[in-house]
Amino acid sequence: MSTKDKTIKAVLENKVVILFVLLCIAAIYASKSPLTFVASELFTRFGRNGFTVLSLLIPVLAGMGLNFGIVIGAIAAQISVFWVVYWGYTGITGFLLCVLMATPIAVFFGWLVGRLFNKMKGAEMIAGLVLGYFADGLYQLFFLYIIGGIIPADNPRLIISGGIGVKNTIDLADNLKYALDTVSMLTILKLTFAAMLAAGVIKLILYFTRKAGSIGENVLLMVAAVAGFAAITLIPPLTNFLSTDRLLLLDAVTIGIVIAIVSQLWQLVSNKIIKKKQDYPIMRPLIVIAAAIGVYFTTYLKPVEDILLFVRIPVMTYLCIVALCLFNSLILRTRLGQNMRTVGQSQVVANAAGLDVDRYRIIAMIISTVLACWGQLIYLQNMGTFSTYGAHTQVGQFAIAALLVGGASVQKADNKQAIIGVILFHTLFIVAPQAGQELFNNAQLGEYFRVFVAYGVIAVSLAMHAWKTVVKPKTAAAAPPPAQGAAVTES
Repeated sequence: MSTKDKTIKAVLENKVVILFVLLCIAAIYASKSPLTFVASELFTRFGRNGFTVLSLLIPVLAGMGLNFGIVIGAIAAQISVFWVVYWGYTGITGFLLCVLMATPIAVFFGWLVGRLFNKMKGAEMIAGLVLGYFADGLYQLFFLYIIGGIIPADNPRLIISGGIGVKNTIDLADNLKYALDTVSMLTILKLTFAAMLAAGVIKLILYFTRKAGSIGENVLLMVAAVAGFAAITLIPPLTNFLSTDRLLLLDAVTIGIVIAIVSQLWQLVSNKIIKKKQDYPIMRPLIVIAAAIGVYFTTYLKPVEDILLFVRIPVMTYLCIVALCLFNSLILRTRLGQNMRTVGQSQVVANAAGLDVDRYRIIAMIISTVLACWGQLIYLQNMGTFSTYGAHTQVGQFAIAALLVGGASVQKADNKQAIIGVILFHTLFIVAPQAGQELFNNAQLGEYFRVFVAYGVIAVSLAMHAWKTVVKPKTAAAAPPPAQGAAVTES
């Protein structure tokens, strides 16, 4: 294939992403918004919504399409938030209590949704959309009548003056606002230290009880890492740096560049000098190192430097997003992930291979519902207010739209597409109202446009999915069979 053909193919495959990149550039220019403002809002929105969008990937892997039912997970999160606020728990303690309460509820809801979807194979997306509205009705019944009417609740800050039902808006400022965002880097380091220490102790116990053959290099490396973490926390300048909960974007970029260069240098030394692999290609690590150095030099450009010095990111929230990206990648290497992929590619083949298709589909829905539940908790603690009857209503539509904007489809989605989609979709959300104000002297037009984009991209994606699954099979069925006795060749 020629370079021209490859370029055309790449453009066609990424036409949605390219279109939205151009839309975002045009909207930023038209809005006349400072780049520092756009970047700051974008990083805030990415931390707020990224986890929820990434929770959509597992059902796509299992062949269940776009999970409109993640609103069920959001409902589970909001039930726990109400009770934690009602009981008066605050900070990270309250947030962790929300996680502990909401997770079993989300597991139960995910199991129910998976059971329903197994009864409606081929129509999961429509079922999820309708199920979201049905669940919203039950949710409103619970919060408008059961709380206060059947379940005693007498907090005047949360309950409507008549004593029955929950107020429209709950302020989380004194309870859960920024509960996760304000976890300091030093606390994160200490938690890592404690986890590694616990793992090392378990290894040693297994060794001395003769359930493990030897201590091994892993335990020794773990002990060395724990000692290193402990030493870092004792150095005053590093302690002061790690005591903050927000990381300056310039520092984050610098740390990332250093890690990239050190890791590539270690690969070179390990493979070429220590292991002496003569066939190890050195160009790739050298290119990565050169690219990292190039990125570092761009930080001295004035517009880039202004953004890097203006934006601060919540470390713990972004670590949760990174952890979910790793989970989505690593699950493909497990037996569970491979079986889910087989089910997603062909249920007939999966059945022939002896896999319990329904079971794996239910597991996929449970995972997605729990992750969506956690994503809604991250969203609410960052927002700082809890819209009791509206916070969950458009979770599915906006998350799915963001995923599709990144180039994903009903049949295929990955971490990269989710991340690109969140960036592009929310960039448009940030600047569209101001662009409408500048172009038409009406900010509401920008609001209408971004809502149109959200629903429009979902409609187009579903239409393309219907065309691929209906029109193409009919075309294939209409093709004449090969002549009897003719040789069959493979390309």
